[in-house]
Amino acid sequence: MLFEDQFAILVAIMIIFKRTIETRILNSLFKGRMVSILGPRQSGKTTLAKKIIKGYGKDAAYYDCQLAEVRQHFIVGKPDELLPLTIGKKVVVFDEAQTIQDIGTILKVFHDKNPGVQIIATGSSSFDLANKINEPMTGRIFEFILLPLSLLEISKSKHISARDLHQYMLYGTYPAIVGERSLDIKKTILKNIATQYLYKDVFTFEAIRNPRVFEDLLKLLALQIGSLVSLNELAIHLGVSRSVIQRYLRLLEQSFIIKIVHSFSNNPRTELKKAFKVFFLDTGVRNALVDISSPMDKRNDKGSIFENFFVSERLKIGTLEIFPPEIMFWRTRIGQEIDVIEKKGIEIFAYECKWKEKITIPRTFETLYPNAHFECVTTENILSSYLNKLPQKFHCR
Repeated sequence: MLFEDQFAILVAIMIIFKRTIETRILNSLFKGRMVSILGPRQSGKTTLAKKIIKGYGKDAAYYDCQLAEVRQHFIVGKPDELLPLTIGKKVVVFDEAQTIQDIGTILKVFHDKNPGVQIIATGSSSFDLANKINEPMTGRIFEFILLPLSLLEISKSKHISARDLHQYMLYGTYPAIVGERSLDIKKTILKNIATQYLYKDVFTFEAIRNPRVFEDLLKLLALQIGSLVSLNELAIHLGVSRSVIQRYLRLLEQSFIIKIVHSFSNNPRTELKKAFKVFFLDTGVRNALVDISSPMDKRNDKGSIFENFFVSERLKIGTLEIFPPEIMFWRTRIGQEIDVIEKKGIEIFAYECKWKEKITIPRTFETLYPNAHFECVTTENILSSYLNKLPQKFHCR
């Protein structure tokens, strides 16, 4: 049996987790818009899409866009070619739609001619990556992001112990990994995700002249989570231009591998304004690039991993909101900092991530932002305090 077949079987027997974004997607159907479910490969998009259309029975259809017999129906300028796949159906899923070049343009034209068919398109990268024709789908689509499992989603299916938390930080929270008990199989699945799936869309649609540089960049970023990133240093180290680094960072973000987080500042004289950090949307993928063997409590980088884990948790919560808060960090020119800043309207929420020890709010930040809410999040209180207060924010002042 081929490894890919074995992997598919492993995923098939895993726990089916309730995804909190499902209700929002269901409420968006048949509102005159297409629906897209975007997110990393193996994050559960196919499972969720199939679950959503299950109740429609024969009025629904599912198609894998990676199959040649499906792909042949997607032709720019010929929307009627899709009719054999959609005629007589109320709702149709086009899975892995990002594999179709100019998918956005094709679906836009089809939707305009056939608004009665509810299209659900899933993709493991932004459709902009596949679109060579610059014709946006604005106004015709509701977009949802499905990231790996959040602590909230996991907690609805199983009790989370301190040991579990360490495993989630180490191996990540992809559904297939969380649902698997065997550590060897967890590592095998994670290796498959990190080495075979992660760059697939980028290499398919973008001319990566030096794949080794691209992969080396990702490893360098994995070593720098929680630290300020310098485009100049990366460019010099890899022997390429700043523009190449910027392009690769954009591609990695479009493929839901990393998240670029910028600094928060209302006072440019004392605060860093143009600095940025790079975090991974899944810490398991990050660790697979650096060290997947060392236990969490023995690692020198455990603090950075916990910070990355918390950032990814806040991003997952943000996907449930129509206007998600902006995730940033705060740092002064003399080195004072707060790990995570969330700004939503006029409200500011500040989080400092510490492995165990708690700290108080930095006095400079408190002076500059007296109405901000501050919380020190640790591995010991993230489960007892954090989960109990979801989906609300911490209020500690």
